Amino acid sequence: MKDFSAPSECPTTHDVPTLVLSLLLCTGLIISYLPQHLRIITTNTSEGFSPWYLLLGATSSASGMLNLLIVQWPLFRCCRVISAGRCFESLLGFYQVTLQWFLFTVILVLYLAYFPKHLKYQRVMPLEPDVIDRDYGATGTSRSESAVPRPIVTVSTTPEWRLAVTLAVVVFLHLSLLFLLSISLLLMLPSTVPPHPFLSYLATFLGVSGTILAVLQYAPQIYRTYHSKLVGALSLGTMAIQVPGSVLFVMSLVLRPGTNWTSWLAYAVTGGMQGALLVICLIWKRRQRELGVDDFGNPLDTTNAHRSDERQPLVGDD
Repeated sequence: MKDFSAPSECPTTHDVPTLVLSLLLCTGLIISYLPQHLRIITTNTSEGFSPWYLLLGATSSASGMLNLLIVQWPLFRCCRVISAGRCFESLLGFYQVTLQWFLFTVILVLYLAYFPKHLKYQRVMPLEPDVIDRDYGATGTSRSESAVPRPIVTVSTTPEWRLAVTLAVVVFLHLSLLFLLSISLLLMLPSTVPPHPFLSYLATFLGVSGTILAVLQYAPQIYRTYHSKLVGALSLGTMAIQVPGSVLFVMSLVLRPGTNWTSWLAYAVTGGMQGALLVICLIWKRRQRELGVDDFGNPLDTTNAHRSDERQPLVGDD
């Protein structure tokens, strides 16, 4: 069992190919997520996303990030005795996974910020049978037209919006609790390789749960996209970059010191599932072109006018 608090046990060699691969992947991650972020912002809507897809994706990537934090914790401790450049190089795998988590979480934030208003609010007209019975006779004629109170139309949030907010809270609680647990154990238990049994169990739990969440992540989005027969706010450019990029992403984690199958399996699974979603989107894109509609189902010749009318807020700005 190695104690990485000793300088002699810290990495001293440079792995140039792995370093270059990780730097390219970090750059590629940013480039791949930008089309999706910009698409939501420029179209001013996040319509087409499944909130369950975002929940499972955010929790899966958070689990993968915390898994790598635990298995590479000795390298963090080595940063006290090695140069800043060598510290940065040894932790690039963790930075890479953390960047992926951050960029995906930005999609969740944009999903909430640009949630379409026509799906966020609904008009509610209460039905009051007692008023009707009191003011109308048995024949159905009004005893006093002026005495009949007009129903008050109210505006409330939709179940879909409330679900989205609830799942966002779940994402926050999941990250907060597991982060506090991981940091507490890392600070209290000795830093060794292999990790302390408690840390090893937690890392395995995070890795396996992240893989399970990753498998489930794309199921609701694939289901939603398949049945809507529309691409919606999904970015084909992002998926086209990330699907082949996931192969390099997994390879870079496999080559990193201290990692094991629990660290990279989730990313291998999501790459395959994302590939399936990309194929479905390409099929629907071709179908949309044949039908003459855009990604949201609006006729191409009246897209702007139709979408502008449909997305007007239900309550006027006073």
